Amino acid sequence: MTDPSTGRAAAEADRVEAAVSLRISPTPETLERVARVRTQLVERVRAAAAERKSPLVRALVAGSAARGTFLSDRLDIDLFLLFPPDLPRDRLREEGLALGRAVLSEPETRYAEHPYLRGRFEGFAVDAVPGFAVTDPSHPLSPVDRTPFHQEYLSSRESPELVAQVRLTKQFLRTLGVYGSEARTEGFSGYLVELVVLRYGSLRGLLAAARNWRVPARVGEPDRDPPRLPPEVALILADPVDPNRNVASALSRKNLATVILAAGEYLDHPSEAWFRPTEHTPLTRGEALERLRARGTHAAVVVLPRPDLVDDTLYPQVRKAERAIAEEVGRSDFAVIGSSCAVDTDRILVLVEVAHAHRPVVRLQDGPPVGIARVGQYLEKWTAPEAPVLQGPYVRADGSLAVETRRADRELEAVIRAALPRLSLGRDLTPPPDSPAQVHPLSATSESPGLSRGLDELLGKRLPWAGRTDRGA
Repeated sequence: MTDPSTGRAAAEADRVEAAVSLRISPTPETLERVARVRTQLVERVRAAAAERKSPLVRALVAGSAARGTFLSDRLDIDLFLLFPPDLPRDRLREEGLALGRAVLSEPETRYAEHPYLRGRFEGFAVDAVPGFAVTDPSHPLSPVDRTPFHQEYLSSRESPELVAQVRLTKQFLRTLGVYGSEARTEGFSGYLVELVVLRYGSLRGLLAAARNWRVPARVGEPDRDPPRLPPEVALILADPVDPNRNVASALSRKNLATVILAAGEYLDHPSEAWFRPTEHTPLTRGEALERLRARGTHAAVVVLPRPDLVDDTLYPQVRKAERAIAEEVGRSDFAVIGSSCAVDTDRILVLVEVAHAHRPVVRLQDGPPVGIARVGQYLEKWTAPEAPVLQGPYVRADGSLAVETRRADRELEAVIRAALPRLSLGRDLTPPPDSPAQVHPLSATSESPGLSRGLDELLGKRLPWAGRTDRGA
């Protein structure tokens, strides 16, 4: 075991990080080529804008491609096409997509909060994203309008040594599965990584601070919190170009807690394994059924039709549906062990594991305390000949009435099926009448990549580094 007090852990971390930096850093030739392509790309856009008399104000390449903070095996070039703030949004989309098509090969329209174009230029994948050339980053008109200000803030402060530390941090977070701010991942954005490395000076500086964080955590002491913080905020870091914005709003508490745990583990046990993502094969349905048998539990799967939504709109609703279904199952007297969700190309899956597939025959119906007016109504209802009473009515020890009734639905799947129409699953997830939700036991659910991912989240939970023999001496 490495002894941090003697400095051996720090010396080992120096060796590990130097070796990893060599592996993940782009070569000087690659950096030179990317810089050349950036210049060519902007020049080509300007020429295309002049040719079509487009109202383009500015074209720039920003992000990791501009600052050299990308990893050697992971580079997309982000091209931003900025137009006058008073340009109508329909015209913004039209001009942005037209300029993208003029300079990129294999163009493909994609959608975030508004359309953008993905294509290729000189062998590189390029995202051409339209936005507005605002003068005040605290009043953006579209989600990308702060980008030039982010670019200026970071490029004026990052040294080659700091850039190397940004790459190390990205690779560390990537190994943990928490790099990427999209709704599917709920992790660290590239911009957030660069800001925290800039603040703490290095990967190890960040981890030394993070190992002492509690969730939710705050980086720095802003004058006031960014407004409209989500209730489950994990980390607060004010955007230096817009103090009203929380840069870390996409980060989940689960992912931040994973980083906090990993921080101490890495500092105490540094090794190259912390920077080497492992191939992981999700559970098959057969493997999952074996685990359920060993655990003595039962799992149901709710299958919803997938709406035509971009991931960043879809995934928050899918997680809301998971919470709503799991909470309803718990309220229905099942002992919920866990739940998960996943998305296939054509369907959404919500999985719920419970201690028993059937709830008891007996249901306890609480009644009013003796002596109040509605006691008569309660007794009339539950002494009627057709009332499904197993026992009672009777007076409980606390002086209130109770009755024990026979449940109509006891099977988990039937209970979920009956509850679905009244649950708030998400604005776009309520199934249409001609395509209702399906509820099956796991054994009757068809195999798919999404089902495997959901099963892995439900039954394969484990810290990414737990049990590894190569995590450090």
